[in-house]
Amino acid sequence: MIRCPGQDQRFWRPEDVSEARCPQCGKDIEFFKDEPKLKCRDCGHFVINPKIDLGCAQWCQYADQCLAVSIAKDASSMRKKLIDDMKNVFAGDEDHVEHALAVLKFAEQIQDVEGGDPLVVKAAAILHDVELHEAEGKFDSSTAKCQEIGHRQIAKDILQKYGLEPEIVEHICSIITSDHGASDVDTLESRILWDADWLASVPETLAGKRGRELKNIISATLKTRKGRDIATALSANKQTKEAKYKANRKGG
Repeated sequence: MIRCPGQDQRFWRPEDVSEARCPQCGKDIEFFKDEPKLKCRDCGHFVINPKIDLGCAQWCQYADQCLAVSIAKDASSMRKKLIDDMKNVFAGDEDHVEHALAVLKFAEQIQDVEGGDPLVVKAAAILHDVELHEAEGKFDSSTAKCQEIGHRQIAKDILQKYGLEPEIVEHICSIITSDHGASDVDTLESRILWDADWLASVPETLAGKRGRELKNIISATLKTRKGRDIATALSANKQTKEAKYKANRKGG
């Protein structure tokens, strides 16, 4: 029987097999590139493949039957659509657009290592500030309920038009509100967004911090191992640039 070349393992390369950690127990799980999710043998938790590659499924009309996944819900195909929606909400506000894209970049870096649902992570990162922009000056930031209603409405309207399952929409919306302190949500995806938003904001709390003090701030604030690694690297890079700047000024 002739198989689809995109799914025929005879044509695969070593990088088409990867590992991801179970977010519940930390067990390493081996994925083939076309496996959407697997059940952890240790704890039974279903783990999403963070490096799923649907290949020809992006255009093939038989992809649903072949892979048993809905292409409309594929994270990579949704990414561009949601970015366009986000840009429409911000309507030329480049600062908000750049921040959202920076959060997305960090979120993808963290999710690639930590795991989690790629669609949920990407959507929450892209849409996490749409309501704050729309409602600027209308809501009291201390009124969590107002913030929560606002976030859920705009993000939900955008997500629902793509026919996503209600559970996924609610998960994304709850992560967005959680990121701004409006609700108590603790999932792997919410921790990833928290770290990505913090990293993209270039926190002033790191200014002038060194050694153990810096390490303690990063450890106490960030919620994922990869997020802490990125923060440490960014801080080291910033310190190197500052040292070179000072050296150049003395030399001049």
